[in-house]
Amino acid sequence: MNIIRDCLDALLHPSARYDALTRARHRAFMAPRLLGSLAAFAAFPVYLAMRGAPTALEVAALAWLIAPILLSWFLSRTGRYQGAHVLSSLALAGFVMTVAMTTGGIESFATIWLVVVPLEASLSASRRVVAFACALALTCAALLIVLGHFDVLPAQSNSAVRGAFMAFGVASATLYAAGLAFGAESLARISVSLLSVEEERYRLLALNMSDVISRHRRNGAVQFISPAAEAMLGAPVSRLLGHGLFDRVHVADRPAYLTALSDAARGGEVRSVEFRLRRDNPEASQRGQTHPVDFIWAEMRCRPLERISETAAPHEAEVVAVIRDVTDRKVQEQALDLARSAAEQADASKSRFLATMSHELRTPLNAIIGFSEMIVQEDVLMVDAARRKEYAQLINDSGQHLLSVVNGILDMSKMESGNFEITPELFAPRAALLNCCNLLALKARENGIDLVTRAAEDLPAMTGDPRAFKQIVLNLVSNAIKFTERGGMVTVSAAVEGSRLVLRVDDTGVGIAADDLKRIGDPFFQAGKTYQRRHEGTGLGLSIVKSLVGLHGGEMTVQSKIDEGTSVTIALPLAFTPPAALPASNIATLTPALRSSSQETHSDQAQVKKSA
Repeated sequence: MNIIRDCLDALLHPSARYDALTRARHRAFMAPRLLGSLAAFAAFPVYLAMRGAPTALEVAALAWLIAPILLSWFLSRTGRYQGAHVLSSLALAGFVMTVAMTTGGIESFATIWLVVVPLEASLSASRRVVAFACALALTCAALLIVLGHFDVLPAQSNSAVRGAFMAFGVASATLYAAGLAFGAESLARISVSLLSVEEERYRLLALNMSDVISRHRRNGAVQFISPAAEAMLGAPVSRLLGHGLFDRVHVADRPAYLTALSDAARGGEVRSVEFRLRRDNPEASQRGQTHPVDFIWAEMRCRPLERISETAAPHEAEVVAVIRDVTDRKVQEQALDLARSAAEQADASKSRFLATMSHELRTPLNAIIGFSEMIVQEDVLMVDAARRKEYAQLINDSGQHLLSVVNGILDMSKMESGNFEITPELFAPRAALLNCCNLLALKARENGIDLVTRAAEDLPAMTGDPRAFKQIVLNLVSNAIKFTERGGMVTVSAAVEGSRLVLRVDDTGVGIAADDLKRIGDPFFQAGKTYQRRHEGTGLGLSIVKSLVGLHGGEMTVQSKIDEGTSVTIALPLAFTPPAALPASNIATLTPALRSSSQETHSDQAQVKKSA
């Protein structure tokens, strides 16, 4: 059997060698015809020796024995399985007609074989071939009836011989039909076996793939989805069929999801789309968490499914999709975007820092160099003692300002080592607040600004660092005075709300733009363009306040509008307990320039004393 199968496989057309079902059909077509023809040719010489000279009918039968060999050769050369069945139907019908026309027409024993013609054509698995075979058999039968009606055919033999031939015809046709039935059953069994093997193969792929395979209608309804969806979405497959998967797509991503499916069904091309899917987290629900549901990022590549029938309408087109969890990749992309934004912000901060420091360093240095040259050339410029004293004072003021800027820059590097410590103690916030406002009252009068202080006399004592508290007040009030035009007003108020002391500083100054408001508190940041600044400073005031408030476990909020003023609110706990240890990175972040602010505060106090 293996030798015969190998010989038949060698005769198969190349197009039939890679599909098991097609190979079985070609083999089933060629094997009985070749074996039957070869057996008949082997027996024909014995028949001639016993019979003698053949008749015309016997010659026709011999000629018909060559037809199966030619049909097998045709299929082997062209691979046209349906065409070979059409030729086989023609050959069988032609042989039956020849025998029937010489043995009694429609009443011949061979007429029964016309029934075999469409039965044999049924093995082609083509409705067109079967319809052609039926029409061919009916045409042959009608032709025999017409010829018999006009007495064109020869007379029938005696009844005894006719009965024997009829029995032979029925028996042979039955045996041939039985062979066809067994062949059809064998092909059906092979088809079912191959289908089962193929289904098992795809089931294994679907069960073991981490990606989700789904089949959709054009409107997005799911007809099939692989079990991998349960692991991805935390929901059973039954809840994802129909529009269950669509209901899990994020509302903002649903148009893109449906558009991709529709385009793939209509355009016949591969479409790719990324969207968010809701994933159930039953473990979080069991632990009592308030958010047992989260979203993952998924990438879906979809392509049209080949139509099962050519008559299927375009609106019935279906789409097969592969869905992959790309949450990790999206997180990495977001991390890269954040890193890129941080790098761009750092670059902008560096540029802003250099621009600010350029202004803050060059202005006092120009004053120091210029006035010192005038003192050196006092004989030429005829500088008197009073003018020389004034120049020396300006040089000293410029040097003090330059020293505070340099100390601030140097102390920033010291803060990164995390050596700053808060020393909490019990103190009276009202007295500290009034002391700071008194120090800045003269500066406010010189600028033509009303400084109003509102603090209740019964403010309770609080636990905290009094030095840091004073620094917060001095920075906020001095900032408010600096950015308020002449004739404006700065109001400082303090009150207790619950377990916190709320300090509020309002001014009627220039205000802060909405874009700059969210960046208030960043080190070296100043609202507006650097080249448009009308006030001196390094941009560390509110950054220091924010840092000190954070170290005390408080909160700072800033509200402002352009040309309407700014309101800064500080909320500090009345009973502050410092943590056991503060990480160096937090200290560096929260207090990037504390010491520089201390230098500026001492400079302001010195200026107040000199003016007094």
